[in-house]
Amino acid sequence: MQTLTGLDVCIRDQFSRFAGKSIGIICHQASIARDRKHILDHILPHHKSGELKITACFGPQHGIWGHTQDNMIEWEGYTDSRTGLPFYSLYGEHRKPSPEMLTGVEELIFDVQDVGARYYTFIWTLAHCMEASAELGIPVTILDRPNPIGGEFTEGPGHDKKFKSFVGLYSLPVRHGMTVGEVGRYFRDKYIPQCKVNVVEMEGWSRSMMFSQTGLSWGMPSPNMPTEDTALVYPGQCLVEGTKISEGRGTTRPFEFFGAPYIDSWEFCDAFNALNLPGVYLRPVHFLPTFQKFKGEICGGAFMHVTDQKSFRPVLTTVACLSIIRQLYGEKFEWLAPPYEYEYELLPIDILAGGSGVRELVDQCATVDVIKEFVDETGAELIAETRRYQLYS
Repeated sequence: MQTLTGLDVCIRDQFSRFAGKSIGIICHQASIARDRKHILDHILPHHKSGELKITACFGPQHGIWGHTQDNMIEWEGYTDSRTGLPFYSLYGEHRKPSPEMLTGVEELIFDVQDVGARYYTFIWTLAHCMEASAELGIPVTILDRPNPIGGEFTEGPGHDKKFKSFVGLYSLPVRHGMTVGEVGRYFRDKYIPQCKVNVVEMEGWSRSMMFSQTGLSWGMPSPNMPTEDTALVYPGQCLVEGTKISEGRGTTRPFEFFGAPYIDSWEFCDAFNALNLPGVYLRPVHFLPTFQKFKGEICGGAFMHVTDQKSFRPVLTTVACLSIIRQLYGEKFEWLAPPYEYEYELLPIDILAGGSGVRELVDQCATVDVIKEFVDETGAELIAETRRYQLYS
């Protein structure tokens, strides 16, 4: 059976569930159907015929068409010349839709491809949209999409609410193992009970499936998420953003490439590979970022090869990498200072990790066993809680 996203189910049903309604649509460049056409191209004919009315469109970080390349680059809204629709930014002056933006909206549709990691800002855009909708009595309908790195595997650490930010407004495991529909149900029950949430469920998707097994086409959710392989390493490798090490932005394979000018590629990779962590191999590389950290400087480091998707532990792997770099290169390794994602006081690594524990372990050059115990123990209770919201077997 082929996998149908929530959007595909709506297309099959001629968007009948929204007939006669004025709707707002939250979407981005990866909001595509099985036929690779964008949600707006599918729904505009129904708007033009008067079957429904699109009142406004909203875009998350990177914009509706993914035009802002780097992270933390704001964009502002405009009237789209092709569709004539107002496009509102939720990653600029506003991250939460204002009442003015939602004027006339009777139902808010969320169709955004997530990548399965707590730090990815799209689920926090969903949370803010749910908050705004709850205040105005507007129902939110989530068109569900696959978790591209599967729904079977989860990984901590957990999340201390003192480290709340736009890369973690509410508590979720780092690798949460949920679809956006499941995340929305969890947010509703746990944090935003006034919001009415509907989920248009997928058909033909099971938790064991990686994105490549769905038969769907990969649309880059953000400019630095070029492939499913990127998404698989991202729950760990995004932690590198909290350091002064390059996470490979400015290369063709961000998050798989990582390093810094002071790293001896072979020395580092030999030390890591000697740990024999499951499902991963680091290959020594040199790379030259074209923007962001170390722009124009040759970096030594590694390319992260996932050799077994099922046994690979992305968070454990990256924290072990950072611990080795700290051990080998001492004070040359540095944590990135704020600001980061609208947080101006707390360290970026701490808001990414949801607490200070990862930073403290790396500074101690902790062993793999100690790191694994921390990741597993701090995430266990939260993982058990979020599993209650699964919609798929």
